[in-house]
Amino acid sequence: MKTKRMIGNAISYLVLIIISIVWLFPFFGLVLQSFRSYDPAVEYGGMVDYLIPKTFSLDNYRFILSGETNFLIWYKNTIIIAVFVSILQTVIILCVSYALSRMRFAGRTFLMRFWLILGMFPGFLTMICLYFLLKQFGLTQAGAVPGLILVSVASSGMGYYVCKGYFDTIPKALDEAAMIDGASRARVFLTMIIPMSKPIIIYTALVAFMAPWCDYVFASYVAFGHDSSFNVAVAMTRWVWTNDYQGYFTRFCAGGILVAIPVTILFMCLQKYYVEGVTGGAVKG
Repeated sequence: MKTKRMIGNAISYLVLIIISIVWLFPFFGLVLQSFRSYDPAVEYGGMVDYLIPKTFSLDNYRFILSGETNFLIWYKNTIIIAVFVSILQTVIILCVSYALSRMRFAGRTFLMRFWLILGMFPGFLTMICLYFLLKQFGLTQAGAVPGLILVSVASSGMGYYVCKGYFDTIPKALDEAAMIDGASRARVFLTMIIPMSKPIIIYTALVAFMAPWCDYVFASYVAFGHDSSFNVAVAMTRWVWTNDYQGYFTRFCAGGILVAIPVTILFMCLQKYYVEGVTGGAVKG
């Protein structure tokens, strides 16, 4: 039995290693290509048929971080949108989830089922309506950043599923004992439930952060034609749409690395809580 278990573990690890190599290979290539010079006098800067650069250079990063492009403005827009959406969505989802988990009121079940059904419809169906609505308030193009924040936060309460499941695992007896001692609902929520919900809070914040950080479709729609309102995804796509696509290829790779760094650091530092939040909230409430 011990031998069979060792063989099974060895096969499992081998399969996982192969899958990891296949999964990480494109990212490895992206990193190497970002250090290839785009200067034709040094090395061809477009797409090539080899992976390791003949000459390593920081030219692409210098170009991106210099004043030749608006990359820093685009990066700032992306960070502003992602941070505000992450904070506001987390607060709203926590409040809605706690209310649905602890309180019983008329229409509660209908509301949860209605949100569940409504969430099955893709957001693309409302893009045209949302665009013209935001346009009426000046929240497109030059005002695209606050417009994107508003749209992302508006329907936050519908994402209560995982968070409510986590709150359902916390004994209601704690709430009842605190309320007998004179604590209000708000105090119970802020001083008891929130400190015990660190994993689900981090999970909710990370998920909320990732959505606008990687958003392209709606961001390009709202900020259409206004360069200073682009986020990084929209702006870098415009790079590869130019007539100088080959010249911008290595710069695109460098930009992709800079975009991936914050998310990679967040997940590496908060992975433990992220997993606990997913598994803790994946229960039937």
